[in-house]
Amino acid sequence: MDSSRWTSVDLALLVLRIGIGVSFVFVYGWDKMAGGPGTWADLGRTMEIFGITFWPTFWGFMAAATEFVGGLCLLLGLLFRPVLGLLLVVMTVAFSSHLAAGEGPWHATEMATVFVALLLTGPGRYSVDAYFRSSTGSGEADRV
Repeated sequence: MDSSRWTSVDLALLVLRIGIGVSFVFVYGWDKMAGGPGTWADLGRTMEIFGITFWPTFWGFMAAATEFVGGLCLLLGLLFRPVLGLLLVVMTVAFSSHLAAGEGPWHATEMATVFVALLLTGPGRYSVDAYFRSSTGSGEADRV
């Protein structure tokens, strides 16, 4: 692929990362983080679907923190693939929760699809991970 094509792909990845990241920080993560222990416990009780009935406040906090901090990392392209793995776990729980409640799990499914696609493509050239990769001497072969 020529360099102008890669620039277009990298810009598209930047726009996608920022858009989804901002959503996870401000629409999903912030409300859950700001809700405090009561909100975290309610959220964490979702784990009962999987037979996990202990520490609901911990599980809820972890989900909220993953959405908030994970959204920040996503929009920056920082620790990109590990963060996407954590976000996929949260989307799996959300999917299961919505399904068990008789609701449509479509938003969780859509986000999981986006996260898998991003996991496969990588963060692109305009990311913190790419900056650190280039400053350590890794070249274009490591771009994906």
